[in-house]
Amino acid sequence: MTEQNKHTVVVTGGSRGIGRAICLALAAPDTHIYFNYFSPNDPAGEMEAAAETERLVADAQGTAVSKSVNIVEKEAVAGFFEEVLDATGRIDVLVNNAGITKDALLVRMKENDWDAVLDINLKAAFVCTKIAAKAMMKQRYGRIVNIASVVGVTGNAGQANYSASKAGLIGLTKTTAKELASRGITVNAVAPGFIETDMTASLPEKARNAMLDQVPLGRAGKPEDVAGVVAFLASERASYITGQVIHISGGMYM
Repeated sequence: MTEQNKHTVVVTGGSRGIGRAICLALAAPDTHIYFNYFSPNDPAGEMEAAAETERLVADAQGTAVSKSVNIVEKEAVAGFFEEVLDATGRIDVLVNNAGITKDALLVRMKENDWDAVLDINLKAAFVCTKIAAKAMMKQRYGRIVNIASVVGVTGNAGQANYSASKAGLIGLTKTTAKELASRGITVNAVAPGFIETDMTASLPEKARNAMLDQVPLGRAGKPEDVAGVVAFLASERASYITGQVIHISGGMYM
């Protein structure tokens, strides 16, 4: 099978955690996965994690290519998508997964931390969606899945920036779903709750227990729990689903 005939998937933030699980859930012999990674604090570690994701996708009979791309830099993002389109000629699936937290109570939150979270979690998703949508409109086919959060619906003390970015992502999902539906493109979001990732692993035990107390199922979720739903929404089985927010939170939101 040539590159031009492969199903093409783009995942932002695919080197570890939920992003890696999504890459693995979408891995298949007829699928070529492209994902970005970026960590100014640990570039070598992030590159190693990205290489591991590539290896795991290969083990799952898929093909993955990773690239260090700062998704808040529009020119870099445009170049990344241009490389994908040059190689494959299409984009079938976009998963806007990349995200960060910079938590603080509202009255103590630094404006730079507000901007950083909104830029990566929301604006970057807008930029990626805008580019991918143009390719999908020409194809008259596409699947876009945004990784939101339960706190984008419920709010959470100490996370005004993160909650606002995820609420905005839900609004972006619903609007783009309406705009792109006539071209055969579906746009949905998933809203994870307390999922075991590097981000949540760094929480103090007291904070972890407080989070778990809010989960009726009484346990944290796994990245694979999220990835399975993303894979479904990216598939033909979900062709009549668009503009929806699927909660994966063990009952934190009902």
